Amino acid sequence: QVQLVESGGGLVQAGGSLRLSCTASVRTFSSSTMGWFRQAPGKEREFVATITWTGVNTYYAESVKGRFTISRDNAKRTVYLQMNSLKPEDTAVYHCAAGLNLLRIGVAQETYDYWGQGTQVTVSS
Repeated sequence: QVQLVESGGGLVQAGGSLRLSCTASVRTFSSSTMGWFRQAPGKEREFVATITWTGVNTYYAESVKGRFTISRDNAKRTVYLQMNSLKPEDTAVYHCAAGLNLLRIGVAQETYDYWGQGTQVTVSS
């Protein structure tokens, strides 16, 4: 069983920054594609960013491209989401997800095997 624990959420003013972290409980993290998704109130969960196990390949939703950066540290079993120039529409619960032994980026939620509980990000105007 893989456990993913997110942290780093909070309340920030528009234009501010936050860095989310997601730490995995197992060594298979280093061979997993990782993704970040978010769900705003009353909306479906949507893709935000993904990174392959090597960290070489990344992909972003258009809405966050140029503002968010996904990265990972396999030695720490942790994936990060640096969020800059935050907007009120970025307000959501952010979830990380792991696709075990997946050798490509993953945009679809069905790609992923395990999910974290989420961390709340609130951006005030």
